[in-house]
Amino acid sequence: MTKARSNLQIDSARLWGDIHETAKFGATPKGGVKRLTLGAEDKHVRDWFRAACEAAGCEVRVDALGTMFAIRSGRDMSKPPIGIGSHLDTQPTGGKYDGILGTLAALEVVRAMNDAGIETDIPVCVCNWTNEEGSRYAPAMMASAAYAGDYTTDDILSRKDADGITVADALDTIGYRGAEAVGKQQFSAFVELHIEQGPLLEAENKTIGVVDRGQGIMWYNGSIAGFASHAGTTPMPLRKDALAAFSEVVLAVERIARDLGPNAVGTIGEIKIDNPSRNVIPGDLAFTVDIRSSESATLDKLHDALQSAVAEIVVRRNVKITVEQIWRKEPTVFDTKLVDAVEAATKEIGYSHRRITSGAGHDACNLAGVVPAAMIFVPCKDGISHNELEDATQADCTAGANVLLHTVLSLAGIASAPKAGG
Repeated sequence: MTKARSNLQIDSARLWGDIHETAKFGATPKGGVKRLTLGAEDKHVRDWFRAACEAAGCEVRVDALGTMFAIRSGRDMSKPPIGIGSHLDTQPTGGKYDGILGTLAALEVVRAMNDAGIETDIPVCVCNWTNEEGSRYAPAMMASAAYAGDYTTDDILSRKDADGITVADALDTIGYRGAEAVGKQQFSAFVELHIEQGPLLEAENKTIGVVDRGQGIMWYNGSIAGFASHAGTTPMPLRKDALAAFSEVVLAVERIARDLGPNAVGTIGEIKIDNPSRNVIPGDLAFTVDIRSSESATLDKLHDALQSAVAEIVVRRNVKITVEQIWRKEPTVFDTKLVDAVEAATKEIGYSHRRITSGAGHDACNLAGVVPAAMIFVPCKDGISHNELEDATQADCTAGANVLLHTVLSLAGIASAPKAGG
């Protein structure tokens, strides 16, 4: 790496300004962002992103699921681009950085190369993937999953939110159902920058996480059918209380994950009681389960243990419980050469770092099945994410973007040298 190239940096103030500018789209009173996929706020940030990419000289294309691809030309346009980016949608209680940092840092990489007069050998593509969060539509990361061939486009377009609105209708409403077929945009490689969403980097005072693996994920839809009856007149031994049975399912998920740890976690994040009333014993309810591990064999054990625990609760509580697995994503092993490229860029710039496993699912995890992929992590305060308190420092965001820049330069090649003093 030449000195001129190693001295190249992104514009920290510009990136930081973009992060806070886009946080206005869906801003919450507590300082977070609520920008559900394919809603009005998502349209606003997409429009902003399109305009910014076009101003940076990129050609913006949109596929049938609304994923946005901003192409910066390279010397050899016959070769697929290096893909970089993340997502712009958030959780209902989201923050300013989850996904957004990776997408805006990718844009900033393009701007930094423009400023330095760099022409790469092969093109670079900045991506904004649709519905990474999965908070409005299931599954999470649905656009990248369809890209990877896990779902058909028609399947995803037919998915409905809680109000019965399909993905197709939502895309049409905001004007982002593109003409390009899903999967048409090819990549030579894909690199995603993201906040860690966990506490390790901060606890160890490391600036960069070089991500070499991603946890596998299993999602379940569950239901419990008990019997609704009067809260004051039904004796305790005769009750079929769906909520009491559910409480045991919650504790079972927690116990199973603890027993099969440390590389296992389990969460029940949603519950809905049918026709709830203060003086009625809950008769029917629905819930979700999220279970994760970095080892496929551990996922198998978690699944079997969950089914066994539920079967025992059914007999003892005299209720009906169904727990249906609706999604399983195997653990991801990122491309060794790309991971090494990220680590080499980190060392060259001089940032402290460590190898790390991603506890969360990301679009790069889906893409890793069909294209060489890797990820870069930076710390977030107290490891908090999916919460309005989510926070990261300007210095760490800048560091992550610089590592992304130099990783891209090593992968895309430099067809023309940077400007003097660049």
